[in-house]
Amino acid sequence: MLILENLSLEKKLEILSDAAKYDAACTSSGVDRRGARGTIGNTSACGICHSFAADGRCISLLKILMTNECVYDCKYCINRRSNDIVRTAFTPEEICTLTIEFYRRNYIEGLFLSSGVAKSPDATMERIYETLYLLRQKYRFRGYVHVKGIPGASPEWVGQIGYLTDRMSVNLELPTADSLHALAPHKTRQTILRPIRQIQRGMEEERLLLSDGQSRHALPDYRSENRAGSTARETESASGPGSQPALREGAGPLPADPLSGSGQPSLFARPMRIPPPTENAFSAGPGASKLPPLPASQGMRGDLVRGERPRFVPAGQSTQMIIGATPETDYQIVTVAEALYHKFDLRRVFYSAYIGINEDSALPAVGEKPPLLREHRLYQADWLLRFYGFTAGELLDESRPNFNVFLDPKCDWAVRHLGYFPVEVNRADYAALLRVPGIGVKSAQRICKARRSSALDFADLKKMGVVLKRAHYFITCKGKMMQRIRLEEGFVTSCLMDQNRKKNWQLEHGDESYQQLSLFDDKRWNLAPTAGDVCESLTGQL
Repeated sequence: MLILENLSLEKKLEILSDAAKYDAACTSSGVDRRGARGTIGNTSACGICHSFAADGRCISLLKILMTNECVYDCKYCINRRSNDIVRTAFTPEEICTLTIEFYRRNYIEGLFLSSGVAKSPDATMERIYETLYLLRQKYRFRGYVHVKGIPGASPEWVGQIGYLTDRMSVNLELPTADSLHALAPHKTRQTILRPIRQIQRGMEEERLLLSDGQSRHALPDYRSENRAGSTARETESASGPGSQPALREGAGPLPADPLSGSGQPSLFARPMRIPPPTENAFSAGPGASKLPPLPASQGMRGDLVRGERPRFVPAGQSTQMIIGATPETDYQIVTVAEALYHKFDLRRVFYSAYIGINEDSALPAVGEKPPLLREHRLYQADWLLRFYGFTAGELLDESRPNFNVFLDPKCDWAVRHLGYFPVEVNRADYAALLRVPGIGVKSAQRICKARRSSALDFADLKKMGVVLKRAHYFITCKGKMMQRIRLEEGFVTSCLMDQNRKKNWQLEHGDESYQQLSLFDDKRWNLAPTAGDVCESLTGQL
């Protein structure tokens, strides 16, 4: 391991932003373009990525690692202990400087901070806490911050950081516990699920406090250990020891986690008074700053300025799974994602197609193309689970464990359930409209609103954003279909496959050119005719 300490800030940024590119919680710009005379704007490839807010806005984030040093030896990770790569680390002050300077130049709107596990999970989380404390308190930064939690860290650190960040995520890494044991023997499913459960319960406690009818200014001292302890005891006494509060209105107590195979201990995100950060956990040396813990009744996210109480992880939590490194089926992956949404109140599950970067007999060969089409299908199915009312059992089952490579999951479900169609758009309810390929959430809402005043036809649907080239097989307007077609599985499937073939090719082959196969695909097609060809064509022999 080659550890370099006396590097420039720009060189550290180059190394640690490149090491963070495998985290699939957002998309990297990947472009380095300078401004020029007569033009407006520029972009930097180093560390700039994009995420999307709940209202649809695209947010630019500074995406970096605190350090690429790691005590773990996960087989799939570029930063694993056994890899011979250059190692370095940011100091908290350096990360704050980068964030503020990028923000002032309008490059970013927030920070995405992850880290390798240097020394121990607690030492790493202490370093992250120190960074966020400086950023919120000294630099008064009120922008968006997303932090990757470290599995195995103490609940106290998770609780403290939860009040300094907007979103926190803990990577599930791999879909099943067996795969995790095979590729990451230093990690266990329990150590990963424990902080996820703690964050969930902290957000649930936050919602319970806000639902009491008290204003944010009038809430009691939320940092009181007595308050957190009494809330936990009240919840346990109402539901039984070790039980979990219901996530949604009308939901009953949750059973033991199917992901880990056992129940989780009661770990509310209690912001306890933990000792201040001590010496620099990585490379700062003797002059490391020592910061006090978060003061009671004061918020470091800028809420102190307005006198407001800071909230615990207000943007929710997410996780990530690596796809293609292990032999799980799509059905297993989607089932795990569904359990995460229902039992851990996650906002998003991200899927990362495995890129062969390490030589290992347990992994796909280096140079093998990542399964981008499979990743795409999983994201499509994920949207169906979250917004369209589908369940994992409807999309796949043990007899059909993987998604159709030629059709997206919604079209594939529709052609296998033609008995539900055609749907009359002027009478069908909202849930039925959502199951029609080509009709999305917004277009279904527009249909339900517009048909109150007049009956709709196909021209109206096109103006509302309905993709008629897919939807017209499954809908009627005023009792009539757009075209006379055979509503048979084979016919509809072949038509839909023609529409999706080019897109699927581009996902699998990247920049390679795509063209429809024809009878004239021949290397001699562009050659000039010979003298013999001319003679044969004049005599009618060609």
